[in-house]
Amino acid sequence: MRNRIHPEYRPVVFRDRGADYAFLTRSTAETDRTIEWTDGRTYPLVDVDVSSASHPFYTGRQQVLDTTGAVERFNRRYNRS
Repeated sequence: MRNRIHPEYRPVVFRDRGADYAFLTRSTAETDRTIEWTDGRTYPLVDVDVSSASHPFYTGRQQVLDTTGAVERFNRRYNRS
């Protein structure tokens, strides 16, 4: 491998603000924000919109909504019952 072309792979904290959940992992994500973790060390912080703590698939709160009637229109169009 060539030297000095790869981003630094280091510990980073990802925080899901909607679920009030954070986890420490390793990443190459770049950020100017930092947070003090439970071990007393300061790590780079990346805020995310969705994580396994808030995504409906992982939380079991998944719903299938058909507000436009797309399924019914499809069935009528192709004569499906």
